[in-house]
Amino acid sequence: QVQLVESGGGLVQAGGSLRLSCAASGRTFSTYPMGWFRQAPGKEREFVAHISWSGGSTSYADSVKGRFTISRDNAKNTVYLQMNSLKPGDTAVYYCAARLSGRYDLEASYDYWGQGTQVTVSS
Repeated sequence: QVQLVESGGGLVQAGGSLRLSCAASGRTFSTYPMGWFRQAPGKEREFVAHISWSGGSTSYADSVKGRFTISRDNAKNTVYLQMNSLKPGDTAVYYCAARLSGRYDLEASYDYWGQGTQVTVSS
């Protein structure tokens, strides 16, 4: 079992930056590929970014590519999402999740989820 707790959300102006953190409990964290998803009001939850268990491979949604960076520190049981050049369209609740198998961009592939952290980008 893995328990996930996100932090770092908040209110930021367009063009600004935020760094989200996701702290995991459990000694097996380093074996899980991890993902970030987000859900805007009235919309379905969507894939944002993914990182392999080692951190050697990353993937991004086209909408955030070049602006967001996912990383992890297995010694600290933490995965990060650095978000730069934020836009009002990035406003959403952001969730981290741990994946056992399946496609990294599908919500159904993830077995453990955090409670989410709100990110609001003002214009």
